[in-house]
Amino acid sequence: MGQTPSNVNDANQQGNQGNQENKDKAKDQQPAKKKWEPPLPTRIGKKKRKGPSSASKLPAIYPTTRCRLKLLKQERIKDYLLLEEEFIVNQERLRPEATREDRNEEDRSKVDDLRGSPMAVGTMEEIIDDDHAIISTASGPEHYVSIMSFVDKDLLEPGCQVLLHHKTQSIVGVLQDDADPLVNVMKLEKAPTESYADIGGLETQIQEIKESVELPLTHPELYEEMGIKPPKGVILYGVPGTGKTLLAKAVANQTSATFLRIVGSELIQKYLGDGPKLVRELFRVAEEHAPSIVFIDEIDAVGTKRYDSTSGGEREIQRTMLELLNQLDGFDTRGDVKVIMATNRIDSLDPALIRPGRIDRKIEFPLPDVKTKRHIFRLHTSRMSLSEDVDLEEFILTKDDLSGADIKAVCTEAGLLALRERRMRVTKADFTSAREKVLYSKKEGTPEGLYL
Repeated sequence: MGQTPSNVNDANQQGNQGNQENKDKAKDQQPAKKKWEPPLPTRIGKKKRKGPSSASKLPAIYPTTRCRLKLLKQERIKDYLLLEEEFIVNQERLRPEATREDRNEEDRSKVDDLRGSPMAVGTMEEIIDDDHAIISTASGPEHYVSIMSFVDKDLLEPGCQVLLHHKTQSIVGVLQDDADPLVNVMKLEKAPTESYADIGGLETQIQEIKESVELPLTHPELYEEMGIKPPKGVILYGVPGTGKTLLAKAVANQTSATFLRIVGSELIQKYLGDGPKLVRELFRVAEEHAPSIVFIDEIDAVGTKRYDSTSGGEREIQRTMLELLNQLDGFDTRGDVKVIMATNRIDSLDPALIRPGRIDRKIEFPLPDVKTKRHIFRLHTSRMSLSEDVDLEEFILTKDDLSGADIKAVCTEAGLLALRERRMRVTKADFTSAREKVLYSKKEGTPEGLYL
């Protein structure tokens, strides 16, 4: 009881073997499956790959093991991410300043484009409204122009100098210093080195110019106590080379007043009205910087006698002289402004210019006498190395009409002759040759006795 009969077990084993044989026969009867084959290409050419370009990909790394590959790849990605984060932080930190500077630069460029290159200077004639005005230029008629918005309206007034656009003639700026640039050049910023001690002789002339120019500026109370008005100006006249300009330089050196120097030919301008305007600007600047001295050299360029002329240039020169007469003796007082004029031809000047009231003192500069010649020779030879045979009295006592400039030329030429022969001392022969050369040049190269 409880035991399985042996014939039952044998029957089960035989049944299992039969089933296995039937499965094997069924497998052999089924058909074999086909292998996978790639599909036929539907296009010609190399297929474009998707994704980022190979240039932006991370560099390929080939370690010996997979774990090492993954580690290095992740570290490289981390480095790139840290670099990108640092770049973004810096951009965020620097963005406000860069944006502000870019905005200022852009605004500046826009204003420059609107302003353009101011190629002309005009005069404000009349202000129509806040945005329009009438201006005039020296070379053309009046224009009705617009005023740019960035121009300071408080500085605009009739008669002021304005900057004009090179194409539209619009007002793009205001010249606050409306003085003529030529007048600013005339003002001596550095005093000359010449003094009264460098002038040979001329004691009378120095005394007269001190009484007429220096004392009224330094001690005006002396003239008030005396009950007289100080002279308005002086004129220095004489042959060339007698020291007129040199004396004016000494005055500029000795006085602390503003010194304005101008040559008469500078008052002759190209356009009508510019010469009188320059004279007005000259005296206006002199009044602003008073006490001041105005030195006009070669006054005969504009102060010649008036006569009827059909030439427009001559009439413009006469108008310039009339403006000069008005500034010298007009309704405006010239208390602290003194005028010094110099000329070689006083006989050609207009009588109205040199009459008392305008030019109160006329100082003549004659040719030097024996005493003055000795002083001039001593001045120019004091630093020269003279030989023992040089006798300056022989050259001083000659009857030649030598001016102070001629004596200086003789000394300079004698030094050059000695230098030519490599000598450091000047001999008598050098002075004789130099004197003959200077006299020959003074007589315009015509030898004496050539024509009978």
